[in-house]
Amino acid sequence: MAVGTDATPAEWIDADTGHRVIRLSQEPGSASLYFHQNAYSADGQQLIITTPTGISAINLKTREVEQVVDGPVNVIVTGRKTGDVYYTRGNTVYATNLHTHATRSVVKLPTGHSVSTLNADETLLAGTVEATDPTGKTPRPEPPKLRPQRERMFPGKQQLTPEETAAAAKEEKLARNLINPRPKALVTINTKTGEVKTFNYSYDWLNHLQFSPVDPTLLMFCHEGTWHEVDRIWTIRSDGTGLRLMHKRSMDMEIAGHEFWNPDGKIIWYDLQTPRSQVFWIAGVNIKTGKEIRYPVERNQWSVHYNVSPDGTLFAGDGGDPGQVAFAPDGRWLNLFHRQPDGTLKCERLVNMAQHNYHLEPNVTFTPDGTWVVFRSNMFGLSHVFAVEVKKAADPK
Repeated sequence: MAVGTDATPAEWIDADTGHRVIRLSQEPGSASLYFHQNAYSADGQQLIITTPTGISAINLKTREVEQVVDGPVNVIVTGRKTGDVYYTRGNTVYATNLHTHATRSVVKLPTGHSVSTLNADETLLAGTVEATDPTGKTPRPEPPKLRPQRERMFPGKQQLTPEETAAAAKEEKLARNLINPRPKALVTINTKTGEVKTFNYSYDWLNHLQFSPVDPTLLMFCHEGTWHEVDRIWTIRSDGTGLRLMHKRSMDMEIAGHEFWNPDGKIIWYDLQTPRSQVFWIAGVNIKTGKEIRYPVERNQWSVHYNVSPDGTLFAGDGGDPGQVAFAPDGRWLNLFHRQPDGTLKCERLVNMAQHNYHLEPNVTFTPDGTWVVFRSNMFGLSHVFAVEVKKAADPK
């Protein structure tokens, strides 16, 4: 087992799963991007990561790491057309070419505006702004009734575990945040002209903006908050038309969240629980037909985030500790899910995450060729970026 300068192994075979794991990063404190942010170059050869000193690109064939941007900056995504990495420094969006390191200023953000996603042809950035509808057609709603989250989550249960107590306290805080909401709106900013369009005025907490990977006019976003009390997943056109709820809650305490696009842009996938903390699914909805897909997942197979392979045949999950929403007693694993003809999933363990502190979410993604699952972990004490091979290297002992 080769070991890096900070005593983090460079490569090993997981003794419990038989899969090969490699360390991709060289700098302690490095991290992969959030699970739905595109982190791969347009040619599929490079992976973008953040480091304590900026942004680096990893050559997925040679594993060479090259710093391309000096920090501190906030990464948005890697462009699907040019492969340039887009990021903000202060109130300006920049783009840097991964090969030449040539950097250009894309747009200066107006005061109070933030952006978090880039469309497929790199013509629009999208984000949010605190703004009141100038037409007056979006009146301030009546404050929602504050319902005790402890009783809603654990009805009739007198003694909670420490994990359950912490979960209830978190939901109480989220619920109180929604009592006095600020006016919000979605915005797009043209990357060529800087033109700003503001739309979808509301008093909702808008989050998780994700442009379709193929349709440059289709934007997904969520209503954040107490997941078991909001209809979360929505799409809208970049001109403000076509607002659609993609999954309607059908029972009390149902949740759907951590949504992400299928690579072909035809399906939105998400974590579905019916009800919360009891019955688990990897679910999806066809954006054209509205038809829903559900794959059952066992409690110990549940993950904070899921992702799907480029060819759509596999899912990966990053697991979770007993304090997560599934309260899984043996959930600290990276898992691979094989889709079966009968509509079920066959789960295969990839990496034992028993030593990982889940305050850092692993955020799994598949490499563009589908042969590796990239994740971040602090299992050796310091945060690094790793990849586990989808193909098993050896039978576990």
